[in-house]
Amino acid sequence: MPELPDISAYLSALEPRIVGQPLTNIRIASPFLLRTVHPRIEDIEGQAVRSLHRIGKRIAIEFDNGLWVVLHLMIAGRLHWRPLGAKLGGRNNLAAFDFPNGSLVLTEAGSKRRASLHLFVNEAAAKEIDPGGIDVFSATLADFRTALTDENRTLKRALTDPRILSGIGNAYSDEILHAAQLSPILLTHKLTEEQWQRLYKATRVTLQLWIDRLNAEATHAFPEKVTAFRKDMAVHGRFNEPCRTCGTPIQRIRYADNETNYCPQCQTNGKILADRSLSRLLGSDWPRTLDELEALKKR
Repeated sequence: MPELPDISAYLSALEPRIVGQPLTNIRIASPFLLRTVHPRIEDIEGQAVRSLHRIGKRIAIEFDNGLWVVLHLMIAGRLHWRPLGAKLGGRNNLAAFDFPNGSLVLTEAGSKRRASLHLFVNEAAAKEIDPGGIDVFSATLADFRTALTDENRTLKRALTDPRILSGIGNAYSDEILHAAQLSPILLTHKLTEEQWQRLYKATRVTLQLWIDRLNAEATHAFPEKVTAFRKDMAVHGRFNEPCRTCGTPIQRIRYADNETNYCPQCQTNGKILADRSLSRLLGSDWPRTLDELEALKKR
């Protein structure tokens, strides 16, 4: 799912292309995309784009008549800038927003239709869809700590809960925890003052690093290949590859459709965290340390 740096890159690329431009036509190919019936979707046709906004992991487009369109790309939704009037053939093409200088096309890979488009009468109504997570760049350390300790959760769950922090998901939470040198399963109520300072700094620095990097790329070309797996990431998507800091093979915890990637040397004091499915299968044979893992591999 596109996260804060990816949404920032989309906004950066869209700003010079559509702000101030009238939406000449909107074409919706999927009946599952539009989730609201009032206002009518036709009410934004002919209206110029006033400004762009981010609401959590959503992209919001404000029009001159005060209406707001909010796009949630979910896991597999992506935006593309195409020549004006680009056709919507193929099952992955969900909608097209036609402007005088090109068409913004929304696609979604896979068979599940999770991406959504909502239309709201004004800014206040649009922001009701915000899950409520705080902005890490405007939050103080005290604000940050208060938000994450409202409930006693693992750091991984706390960082990725949209009701706690705005815009952080599976990929960048892995990167943040590696930068902070903290275990993904450490409970928020167990952090020391020094660990809170590390986590707060790592969250802001990591996100800003990727925002700057992706925005710079977006100035040269529209971000057509938004992905959660980038070659310069420290741990996310790099299972069994060497940690860029210490060289230890990156490990992972898999659950449902997601996985957590971490370095056991940098983050868990050499401990291998239990993977639910594999630890059940291996039972007492599950490796607890790096040495036990290496011994298991040699069997």
